[in-house]
Amino acid sequence: MAAFTNSLRSITYKAQLSAAFPSSAKVISGFPAKHFKIPATNNCRRFSRGLSTQAFFFRKPKPAAEPSRPTKVQELYVYEINERDRSSPAYLRLSQKEVNSLGDLVPFSNKLYSGDLQKRLGITAGLCVLIQHSPDKKGDRYEAMYSFYFGDYGHISVQGSYLTYADTVLAVTGGSGVFEGVYGSVKLKQIVFPFKLFYTFYLKGVKDLPAELVVTPVEPTPAVEPSPAAKAAEPQATISNFTN
Repeated sequence: MAAFTNSLRSITYKAQLSAAFPSSAKVISGFPAKHFKIPATNNCRRFSRGLSTQAFFFRKPKPAAEPSRPTKVQELYVYEINERDRSSPAYLRLSQKEVNSLGDLVPFSNKLYSGDLQKRLGITAGLCVLIQHSPDKKGDRYEAMYSFYFGDYGHISVQGSYLTYADTVLAVTGGSGVFEGVYGSVKLKQIVFPFKLFYTFYLKGVKDLPAELVVTPVEPTPAVEPSPAAKAAEPQATISNFTN
């Protein structure tokens, strides 16, 4: 009798385990399966709901596809001309030395004209930090950070080396308006330091530039001058709301 009771307890325990981990038809060892078929419908539903909940909380969202950026290189030509009417540049001798020295600052702002010198576009505005004075080259090396302002079209920002005695290439770091998202580089050509400079931009990441900005440039020489109408900022010789 005791042996039968122990056997029955073992069967009951195995049946409970089977209920916790259901199957369509579990067979308890030693007995026919027909006597111990365990309905699994409710437990399976609970288990399925558990998996659905886990899948909801642990499902990783797919990253949103980034819109493609234009990679076409567009060239833009502009002249920066110091007409000696803006008190620019200013030289701040933070080094307190008589000769140009590391750390001296040069804030500046000059007028900006289209590459064909027929339209006033806006201004440049920025700051140069003196890095190295080179008496043998009769010039200086600066780290420059400045922007080109194009009225309603927005602006372009650049940064990099600025040499007073040679041509340099700076990085285009961003912009606004039609230049939002722009990147690329700009070549700076010293014509007559610090009065006449010519820039060739190589721009990426933006849609086609406005037609009035895309012109055939005048060859940069010391003799170049804006057209009289552009210099006088006459309405037909300026862009909309040109920066002054």
